[in-house]
Amino acid sequence: MLNTDMLDTDMLQSEMWQAIWLSLQLATVTTIILLLIGTPLAWWLARSGSFFKEVVATLVALPLVLPPTVLGFYLLVVLGPHSPLGQVLDQWFDLRLAFTFEGLVVGSVIYSMPFVVQPIRNAFEAIGSRPMEVAATLRASPLQAFFYVALPLARPGLLCGTVLGFAHTLGEFGVVLMIGGNIPGETKVVAVAIYDYVEALEWQQAHQLSAGLLLFSFVCILTMNILEKKMRRQSL
Repeated sequence: MLNTDMLDTDMLQSEMWQAIWLSLQLATVTTIILLLIGTPLAWWLARSGSFFKEVVATLVALPLVLPPTVLGFYLLVVLGPHSPLGQVLDQWFDLRLAFTFEGLVVGSVIYSMPFVVQPIRNAFEAIGSRPMEVAATLRASPLQAFFYVALPLARPGLLCGTVLGFAHTLGEFGVVLMIGGNIPGETKVVAVAIYDYVEALEWQQAHQLSAGLLLFSFVCILTMNILEKKMRRQSL
């Protein structure tokens, strides 16, 4: 009996670490992709005068009010193996997104996008047009002005977007459960593992993962606030 209990405990610990490692991988990959996509998108939203800007901004912000299960359901419909897009990806690229880690990345990028784009957009808008005009008078190209003027001045927003995007992805539940299911080692992230432990009345494991997420989120936000305050002081 003792050996059986020890074996069960080891298995639970192994599943916990698997879920933690998978969640960290997902949050890291998602955040990197969001920074690569979201930074130019935030720049366009902050600088463009196009009418379609507000339409795009609304689409980006939609996950803020849309229930995660609704977003996850439609992602599953669009990316599922029987959908036109799913069949094209499968036949042409041998890529399956439903119930895979890659599908989790796609869902996480869409669901966490407003948490990255909005802070960066606010930072770009706070810069104003004056620094860019000065850079232009010094014969800097638009691309040079973006990388050497806009990005350094927008560091607080970039930091805020990075931390929020990472932390938000780490705590996702509804979207990842719908698009990824509950496959140990493949799509079973921390939030899904907590749900499983509560459902199985494994309170100790649920407490450990929940407390870890709570502490991590607190440290992330505290660190972000301290660094943002420090960078603002340095820019004055």
